[in-house]
Amino acid sequence: MNPPASLCRSQEAYHRDQAAAAQLENVRTIAARAAVAWGHEARSAERREARHRKTKLVAGSLAVRKREACEERDRLFSENPDRGFESA
Repeated sequence: MNPPASLCRSQEAYHRDQAAAAQLENVRTIAARAAVAWGHEARSAERREARHRKTKLVAGSLAVRKREACEERDRLFSENPDRGFESA
């Protein structure tokens, strides 16, 4: 499971608040470590989400180029090459 960056950041903030409010040293230590771990996970999630956005953009542009290439190929192999094409 890959949690989104927003969830990781909210968990990080929650654990930082817990560490600040705790009276016992061991509770503060554990909450602080949990906050650090959530911070690391948030950075990983942000990088992962950025890669997903970039991948979608690249895939979209490739799809457009492929569609345009297919349309051009269809135009080149027309049964009536001496006649013009209708614009859609």
